[in-house]
Amino acid sequence: MYELMKLPYPYDGLEPDIESEIVDIHYNKHHRGYVDNLNQALARSDYDGRYSLDEIPIHIEEFPLPDRGDILYNAGGVLNHNLYWNSMSENKSNPRGNLLNKINVQYGNFENFRKDFIDRAKHLVGSGYTFLVSNSRGDLTIVNMINQETPFSYNLIPLFTIDLWEHAYYLQYKNDRNSYIENFWNKANFDYANRLYENIVG
Repeated sequence: MYELMKLPYPYDGLEPDIESEIVDIHYNKHHRGYVDNLNQALARSDYDGRYSLDEIPIHIEEFPLPDRGDILYNAGGVLNHNLYWNSMSENKSNPRGNLLNKINVQYGNFENFRKDFIDRAKHLVGSGYTFLVSNSRGDLTIVNMINQETPFSYNLIPLFTIDLWEHAYYLQYKNDRNSYIENFWNKANFDYANRLYENIVG
């Protein structure tokens, strides 16, 4: 049904900011687990594969009520991890083009946006993600979502994210989540976000 995405860099590609052991476990255990659990939940529902992965949260009411919780939770887990891996790279990159222009309009400049994103991430309570999202008009918002909520459920398009579950950082940073959030920006990659945003406003 749905497949585990290919990691866009080797396991050690994010070092020293995120160690290879974390990437390996996070990708092969946690991310793969969400894919497997989603496929199992969909199989129980006799799902025929009619939707793209990001359409499943929008159409969740079409699935049998007893299965909706598992489907939505695990679909969110797959979608959020897919975006997380694509939000980093061995060589960091910044917003450009229309995305950069919109960030400058709404936040003044990229550095103001980065500080706002970091501050929002540091204030997330419990497990979840901080997202940069866009609505259908191209307006940007930084939002926190808990557990495996996905912005697609709110008709928002996620462009960029940081995973704030403990498994994303605890082996290396222990309880120092703030250092993980700061160091994440050494590998932050906006190439994927740039392409997504061009599809929205282009």
